[in-house]
Amino acid sequence: MNDAGLAALYRDYIACLNRQDWPALGSFVQDDVVHNGRRLGLSGYSAMLEQNFRDIPDLRFDVQLLVADPPCVASRLAFDCTPRATFMGLAVNGRRVSFAENVFYQYRDGKIAEVWSVIDKAAIEAQLRAP
Repeated sequence: MNDAGLAALYRDYIACLNRQDWPALGSFVQDDVVHNGRRLGLSGYSAMLEQNFRDIPDLRFDVQLLVADPPCVASRLAFDCTPRATFMGLAVNGRRVSFAENVFYQYRDGKIAEVWSVIDKAAIEAQLRAP
């Protein structure tokens, strides 16, 4: 797959997440997917994402930066959302916060096989300290 094809496939994956189309997730993610070094498998990965949407009902993935270099994708995702209670160990409690996630994906056979994700927790902490 070339750079443009992989970038388009990734954008389709993000659209799937934003639609919360969990039955279609297997079209984008390997059955044995690994997230931050933990083998979650497709069912565990799906459960993690579904919990994210329960915890943050207005969650939306917004691609700010995307680099495709097959078999890898690097993306900076922006979020502007309202977690219901605790998020990343922080008592957000319904306050709107904005933050970014830097995430790298490795594809195998046209599907995501491994994900490395880092969320800018410091940005959330700074917003919670602000009046």
